[in-house]
Amino acid sequence: MSRSIGHELFDWIVNGLNRGSREAPRFLPLARSRSTPGGLHQEGNCMNEENAAENETSQPHPLSAAARRCLGVLVEKAKTTPDGYPLSLAGLITGCNQKSNRSPQMQVDESDALSALDELRAAGAAREIQGSGRVTKYRHAAYEWLGVDSPGAAIMTELLLRGPQTAGELRTRASRMHKFPDLDSLKTELDSLIEKGLVESLTPSGRGQTFSHCLYTPQERLYLVDKIKKQDASAAPTKSAPVTLEPVESGSGKSAHDDRIDKIQDRLDSVTAKLEALEKRLEFLES
Repeated sequence: MSRSIGHELFDWIVNGLNRGSREAPRFLPLARSRSTPGGLHQEGNCMNEENAAENETSQPHPLSAAARRCLGVLVEKAKTTPDGYPLSLAGLITGCNQKSNRSPQMQVDESDALSALDELRAAGAAREIQGSGRVTKYRHAAYEWLGVDSPGAAIMTELLLRGPQTAGELRTRASRMHKFPDLDSLKTELDSLIEKGLVESLTPSGRGQTFSHCLYTPQERLYLVDKIKKQDASAAPTKSAPVTLEPVESGSGKSAHDDRIDKIQDRLDSVTAKLEALEKRLEFLES
């Protein structure tokens, strides 16, 4: 009898191991990568409608504009103002509508934010928790949902908050959340995100190459690609008209100005978060 039980136990363990070896990994990329070495421009790197239907809800998939903004704000505030994180609904709305570090500007109201949070929670990209004083707060689950680490999350957050950008712009802006020592380190991370199907290049490789996240809806992506093509066409000189070079404001000067505004906003967010924490402590002591 004991020998029979031993054999049954052995068979049960072996069968369990065999089943485990056949299970698919928890994270699946948005789409099978078709990028060329160095992240060269390839149409169709992002998820299309056909393979989007095949992915489960818990896997990365296109989000509405409000949901993308809310997810970006949650990750940004977790990294830049941890004292005020997780975020209350009011704090999230303020972050969505702030003027700096945002493109395009949005006017998200309470109804928009709640709908976006429902979308993110259903997707597995955000969670609702009970903060101190029974205040409902929200935190992201971007690392698990996207399958990224800190540098990848920083790049994805900037793309979610500001839209398509060049590698140089991404390095400057994402460094407030994760330090990239040089442009090559950022490009390496971009290649990894492209490989996962989370990022694509909207323009051919070279100077001014523009990158975008892959969480746009199919209709938004078509509009975005068409917009980029029209911008490139209007910027190209025509043969019929001579081109006159005139002094223009340097891009680096504008970028430096934007960086100063961004740093001021980050410090303001940090001070606000600390004040909120002090107010909570004071309320607790007085109660």
